[in-house]
Amino acid sequence: MDKRWFLGLGVLMLVARAYGVPAPREIGLKASDGTQLKATYFSSGQPGPGVLLLHQNNRTRKSWDGVAEQLAAAGINTVTLDMRGHGESGGTPSGNLTDDIDRALQYLVSQPGVKRDVIGVAGAGGLGVLNAVEAARRRFTDVKSLVLLSGEALRDGLQFLQQASDLPELFAFSDDDEYPPTQDAMKLLYLTASSPSKKLVHYSAAEDAPWIWYETSDISKVPATGSHGTDLFAAHTELPGIIVHWFVTTLIKTSGHSPADALACAPILSLLQTSGGAAHAMPQLLQARLKDPQAQLWPEVAVDIIGEDFQRAGDLKDAIEIFKLNLVAYPDSADANSNLADAYLADGQKNLAQHYAEKALALLDSHAAPASSWSDTEQRRGEIRRDVERALAKSQ
Repeated sequence: MDKRWFLGLGVLMLVARAYGVPAPREIGLKASDGTQLKATYFSSGQPGPGVLLLHQNNRTRKSWDGVAEQLAAAGINTVTLDMRGHGESGGTPSGNLTDDIDRALQYLVSQPGVKRDVIGVAGAGGLGVLNAVEAARRRFTDVKSLVLLSGEALRDGLQFLQQASDLPELFAFSDDDEYPPTQDAMKLLYLTASSPSKKLVHYSAAEDAPWIWYETSDISKVPATGSHGTDLFAAHTELPGIIVHWFVTTLIKTSGHSPADALACAPILSLLQTSGGAAHAMPQLLQARLKDPQAQLWPEVAVDIIGEDFQRAGDLKDAIEIFKLNLVAYPDSADANSNLADAYLADGQKNLAQHYAEKALALLDSHAAPASSWSDTEQRRGEIRRDVERALAKSQ
């Protein structure tokens, strides 16, 4: 593994200690059959969510140390577990680790300040991903976020991901993975998941790595290329930060939610590009809001682009319907109000244009919400303000 990774981890630990984050502590857990398990608890030193990190078959819990340190520094209490037969845990390797993982989760949520119903789980490789998905399936009311690196799930897991439309999920893999067909297994996981807030991190290569052998604990069978599971951290040093940011977003900032992703929303975005598509999408949004008032089925900016395309083509009817739909999804967006005002003005409906332009201006002046869900820079606010003032002048 790259020495820079260990150097960076050491610096991170020193910084975390300086800011009062407790040192990690090793813990012992006992499975129901008496097997002794080893884990490490990374306390954030403050109340907050919890995360369980599960390693791949040919690694141990220590492969997650860097991410766990960063999570603790960010306010997320974290447990890394050596699954039975791996690292310092006793027993023989097994595919069914339900009881072992439940023991680790029970320990995590029993710690002072840990929010037992705001939990994230991450898994690496075939072993980690399989058990991370299974843990989320069994504890779906508590698990609010999922991270999956380079693995696959069984039928029950795939069915769960298909049904869990409100679970944010981050998927990451590389074409260079030394255990193909991991690439296609991860694509299947991503495509099966129904959450509009799922995110894909795909490290592309000129061609897929050749198949040699399955992921096993015998690392002599396949030489590591740094492209599988947590091994990715050394070659792609930004990935730990992506994972930490994902958990901070989905467990702290907007618990159980992440911004809708355009790739995840491809079917509904395709629908909206057809004439009359907005009328079919509106019931889907309203139905999703009945289950989750914060649900978003598409990124605001993607639908802005679709509406602007209709308007540029002279199809003002569809443009107006698209912008009205986006405003239902993002009512506090000055940008969404401005777009609708502009479309009404182009259609000669000056009163409505003035109404929505004034709403956009009021939102900008109040600073009660970002200018849009995708940008709140002063430059972007200035652009929206100029558009709104121009619309107001023309609507008088």
